[in-house]
Amino acid sequence: MERFTRALLWLYRPLHADRGDVPGWVLVTVMTAGLVTGLWMIADDQLTALLTRAINSVSK
Repeated sequence: MERFTRALLWLYRPLHADRGDVPGWVLVTVMTAGLVTGLWMIADDQLTALLTRAINSVSK
């Protein structure tokens, strides 16, 4: 029975070895969303004007 338990543990461990990295990815995602939101709030008018000029220059 002990061999069976060890075999199950040997098979089970690799499946759950990377669970600790999830908070890191969540942090990266939240920080990226925060940076994009912050830049958007600060430079909304400038980004809109830049995009409008770029589209108009291609359309001509």
